[in-house]
Amino acid sequence: MQTPGRRRRSEGKRAAILDAAEALFVAEGYDPTSVDAIAARAQVSKRTVYDHFGDKETIFLRVLERVTDALTGMVRAAIDEELTPGRELREALTSFAGRIATSTFPSADYTAFRRLNAQQRPVPRLPDDVRNRPERMLEDRFAELAAEGRLHAPDPRLAARHFTALTIGLALDSIADRPGHADPDVITDGVAAFLRAYPAS
Repeated sequence: MQTPGRRRRSEGKRAAILDAAEALFVAEGYDPTSVDAIAARAQVSKRTVYDHFGDKETIFLRVLERVTDALTGMVRAAIDEELTPGRELREALTSFAGRIATSTFPSADYTAFRRLNAQQRPVPRLPDDVRNRPERMLEDRFAELAAEGRLHAPDPRLAARHFTALTIGLALDSIADRPGHADPDVITDGVAAFLRAYPAS
């Protein structure tokens, strides 16, 4: 049985390995990154890496899980804090899209999520239901809004995709040269277009 001090050291080494692996997988890619390189960057032995994770594929999957969990948490917070019951819908959607475009998508976690998932197969993949959790959460909220009669959205998944394309997607284009500074008119106009297509029922 591990003592508290030994457990903390073990957890610290595990976190250091994941930090090192994430940095290398994002910068170099899956295939060029070796367990030796991960161990060297984490300042642990190769044996320690294998003791914690077993193989490189498992390390990559644990890194993917970690960045997916972080991104999911940011989207969950934005939904819960911006798309609140009773809030005027246009205002809520505008605040939500602005927050995602200027805070969540420019984050290091989203950058890692995008780059790791964009790598060519046979890179290990998380199951679709895990990788797509952020999108599913927005779909679920749109389904609730439709059930409340605040949106006419027979297909919440399609509505969520349209909303993202009209607002967050266009806003990201506008901040390509000015990170963190989305053009507010892009989001405002996108929300207006979305609400014309999906009016209250």
